[in-house]
Amino acid sequence: MTVERFSGIYAPIATPFGADEEIAFPRLRDNLARWAGTRLGGLVVLGSNGEAVMLDAAEKERLIAFVRENFPPDRPVIAGTGSESTRKTIRLTRRAAELGAAAVLVLNPHFFKGAMTDSALKRFFLDVAEASTVPVILYNMPRNTGLNLSWQLVAELSCHPNIVGIKDSGGDIVQISQIIASSRPGFGVFAGSASFLLPTVLMGGVGGTLALANVVPDLCVEVLSFAQAGRLEAARELQIRLLPLNAAVTARWGVAGLKAALDLSGYYGGPPRRPVLPVGEGEKAQLRQMLRDLGVAVDQP
Repeated sequence: MTVERFSGIYAPIATPFGADEEIAFPRLRDNLARWAGTRLGGLVVLGSNGEAVMLDAAEKERLIAFVRENFPPDRPVIAGTGSESTRKTIRLTRRAAELGAAAVLVLNPHFFKGAMTDSALKRFFLDVAEASTVPVILYNMPRNTGLNLSWQLVAELSCHPNIVGIKDSGGDIVQISQIIASSRPGFGVFAGSASFLLPTVLMGGVGGTLALANVVPDLCVEVLSFAQAGRLEAARELQIRLLPLNAAVTARWGVAGLKAALDLSGYYGGPPRRPVLPVGEGEKAQLRQMLRDLGVAVDQP
């Protein structure tokens, strides 16, 4: 399997819950049908925006299977399988492959931060890659984990034939550039946020796995398309226009903001799973205006 299959814009999809906090599968089916009508390259299930840490093992397996069954088979579904133990990560990785995931996105362990040296993390990722029957994509998310995967570690890991890329959400374009420069040919680097999609692509990245792509997928794809076509001024202008909404659904209001933006734009977001609280009416009003500024039809207050 080549890395070319894993390029473009992916949406790390939100997991929709009902008022009872159970997964709202009919609403998820509706969302999947709508995403299928966009230019997204594929989806990621069980990512940070999918509230994976809030889900039990049975819910995770059912979600992977459901998304794969209800999304076009020619577009990849990638499953987040990173856990705190190697054993648990391998178990979910193998199960995800059985359920149809084309690849797995693996977040590093981080609870025992002092023990997570480069040596420990290298062994973790290599063990998972050796045990996995599908390609492995590294996931660097220092804002949530409190740990950063160094470019030196990523470059070493890229030499393993079953480790095909990285989603880097750290936002350090110097580090991202160094990963691109130092990793083996064909190793795919994805921007982990729409806020630095264009710089990543200009440095040689292959796309993005973006929270914002849940809400405005085709606008995110357009940044990539403009850049690939050499229309850099158009790409730059659109990148700048996306910054306010991207900040709102990531660093500013997180998954609660993302779910509210989905609700406002015709998808189903629903409530986050507690203890995360939904955003208030004031935040929704700001989100509504940001969406309007991007030309998105929104519901009326």
